[in-house]
Amino acid sequence: MPNNYKLLVKNAKQVVLICSGREKCLRKDELQDLCVLEGGSVVIGSDGLIKAVGPADAIAARYPEESFDKVIDATGMCVIPGLVDAHTHPVWAGDRVHEFAMKLAGATYMDVHRAGGGIHFTVEHTRATAASDLLTSLKGRLGRMQRAGTTLVECKSGYGLELDTELKMLEVIEEARRALPIGISATYCGAHAVPRGKTVAEATEDILQVQLPKLRDLRSVGALRVDNIDVFCELGVFDLSSTRSILQAGKDMGLNINFHGDELHPMNSAQLGAELGALAISHLEEVTDEGIAAMATANTAAVLLPTTAYILRLPQPRARDMLEAGVIVALGSDFNPNAYCCSMPVVMHLACVNLRMSMPEALAAATINAAYALGRSHTHGSLEVRKHGDLVVLNAPRWEHLIYQLGGHQELIRYVVVKGDVVYDNDKTMDF
Repeated sequence: MPNNYKLLVKNAKQVVLICSGREKCLRKDELQDLCVLEGGSVVIGSDGLIKAVGPADAIAARYPEESFDKVIDATGMCVIPGLVDAHTHPVWAGDRVHEFAMKLAGATYMDVHRAGGGIHFTVEHTRATAASDLLTSLKGRLGRMQRAGTTLVECKSGYGLELDTELKMLEVIEEARRALPIGISATYCGAHAVPRGKTVAEATEDILQVQLPKLRDLRSVGALRVDNIDVFCELGVFDLSSTRSILQAGKDMGLNINFHGDELHPMNSAQLGAELGALAISHLEEVTDEGIAAMATANTAAVLLPTTAYILRLPQPRARDMLEAGVIVALGSDFNPNAYCCSMPVVMHLACVNLRMSMPEALAAATINAAYALGRSHTHGSLEVRKHGDLVVLNAPRWEHLIYQLGGHQELIRYVVVKGDVVYDNDKTMDF
């Protein structure tokens, strides 16, 4: 007979629940007092969902160890929810390491873009690469993210800019979703750039009349699962009018609006997103006061990407202003050929140092608030009963070490668990 439960994580020094009242997100003062249980255990059922979180002695009295498929003794360790990466571009071919040298020499993002590099360089290589090769590289990248503690990740298309390659990318993401334990939120980003030889109007028309109708048909028969729609709203890319048309069309199909805005220029993207009921807007390095106020009122999450501002030497996103205004602040790695970072612990560290976020704010932004930005905070982002049994066990006496030790996650993360299954068992952690 199978056991009743899949996993018991017992006797942890700290269990960081994040929240315990089924909150969809945390903001303002809620971020300063995360729910942390000293001396706790977690029970995950055979269905992969959390059945109990509580004091270690109470859990031990209620659940005999022999009823579990696996028991992890977390004595002296900390347990946190699986991390959520709310913004990535992980399907592509052709690295851009040469562009990093250009940027170090002073070239801006748009300088590289106008020189034929950037997104267009990646589009050329991705179009020419077989789906099987794209899938192999995607699996490797998602594996790296998982080993760094990410258990739910947003994955975008956007390096096709025409129907066939965009669908190829989305199909690769769907194959990865079926093959790997890591959770995936898929995003159609056909409006990532204006294809060479097309005007903005022509590119918008192609998306509205060709790409989105085909995507709608594939979703309706269950061939593709796509969750979000994204547009790069930027000067010289998609303007407000075209962005509005594409996002509204996606929303009409049932997709969540989750798009790039106000990165390089103040485009009033935040106001547009708030007006359209966007679930989330990313970047926001150039957001205005009016945009911040609009997002706070509309409950639109700000997905901040400290790696991008760091690598491109952009002004840092105004995290403190957003937090103080009551905006729901989330974090993402922005993993892509321009910002090659697979580690949410590094992202959280950068958020604390460069965006001046506190460690509790950063952890909430990489768990419950990032899950909110993907429409998943009812299933992910905190250690609460009936949520997915996704967690990370840290070989550290306090959870803050994961942020404090820059780049130290390889020596700190002992286990990564997805729906009660141990997907990473690291016996090379270092004791304090």
